Amino acid sequence: MTTRRSFLQQLSMGLAVPALSSPLNTLHTPKNEIDFSLEGDDFWDSVRDTFPLTKDRVYLNNGTFGPSPKPVSDALMNSMEKTNTTGEYGHTQKAREQLADFTGVDSSEISLTHNTTEGINIMTWGIPLEEEDEVIISLHEHVGNALPWLNRAKLHNIKLKPFEPADTQEANLEGLKALITPKTRVIALPHITCTTGLLFPIREVVELAKKHNIYTAIDGAHGPGTLDLDLKELGCDFYAGCCHKWMLGPAGSGFLYVKRELLDTLQAYHVGGYSDTGWDLYSDPPHLDGYVPTAHRYDYGTQSSPMYEAVRAAAAYHTSIGKEKIEKRVRELNQYLYDGLSELSSSLDILTPEESASRICMVTFKPHQWDYKKFAQTVSKEGYRIRIVPESNLDAIRISTHIYNSKEELDQFLHTVKSLI
Repeated sequence: MTTRRSFLQQLSMGLAVPALSSPLNTLHTPKNEIDFSLEGDDFWDSVRDTFPLTKDRVYLNNGTFGPSPKPVSDALMNSMEKTNTTGEYGHTQKAREQLADFTGVDSSEISLTHNTTEGINIMTWGIPLEEEDEVIISLHEHVGNALPWLNRAKLHNIKLKPFEPADTQEANLEGLKALITPKTRVIALPHITCTTGLLFPIREVVELAKKHNIYTAIDGAHGPGTLDLDLKELGCDFYAGCCHKWMLGPAGSGFLYVKRELLDTLQAYHVGGYSDTGWDLYSDPPHLDGYVPTAHRYDYGTQSSPMYEAVRAAAAYHTSIGKEKIEKRVRELNQYLYDGLSELSSSLDILTPEESASRICMVTFKPHQWDYKKFAQTVSKEGYRIRIVPESNLDAIRISTHIYNSKEELDQFLHTVKSLI
């Protein structure tokens, strides 16, 4: 296979480049299973074969939505078929247990949500805060973390202290230390920013917060499915995760982790079936006895059994490959793309940190001579699905890669970028 460097060198010399081994103009019928007898790129090609992604374009936007491999979509459809033919809509406890196992916590600490934003709202409103209490956030928040905190600040007169993230983990820790005052109550950060793919040193942030008796509420939209995530080891108080991005589960599924010791601290405001330990409208006065002693108190009412059967399948899919192996591959692709874009630095600025510890799955860049929207439209017409980043006034291009992507696809993308800039 042509290496990235030789590929670009041949382009710069005007030489013909060998045709891609997998033409991108054909449809693809996904396979049910990965061939675990294979190694190296052959193994990852086998992984790619389980995804129904068409080959008439290259999908580079997993940070927005992760397409499900066939075992996951099959689990969704089979469960939906079973539900609709039997009328038995089932339960979601097994999914709760599997998500807990996948993230290294107890099932009593997992609430099932529909997305990361729902989990963030539960955290934002449930943490006990008083007027003038301070919450540290970054200037690179997704709207799903920014708006809930802005809303509570507006209604409850708490004070938000946003900061500009630095390019290294050490600098970010020092910046956080400088922001902490006696009135700081919460550090609410993304595990990985949606803007530049900056990976915050959450474990160290948690250690810092504990020294000052500060809650840690983490936006984990991009953590599960990229990192070999262990929430107990991470140590945070609350973590809102997503199943439809890097976990490759169905859209409309997520989870919230609440540390067991804080279940009676994080107030539940939206409750329903299975949130309570008993209630009575016939008593005088009517009363609610209390909340169940688990994070189940935060999710309520009917849950979609087919949806969470698919989440179970997604967790099993990752586990079958190996979470550590997936993280290593995600980092490998990220480094390959970063290196390739770095060779074009005379014509673009890379906004993602150079420090490898501060990134994992996304690279954001800004072409010098292009309006970012126009550049994105042009690239899209060439057969790539990417994302623009108007957030945080970056006006840039974000590329996010996952285990179904190949270095061959990245070579092709780099060739397209080079031809445009």
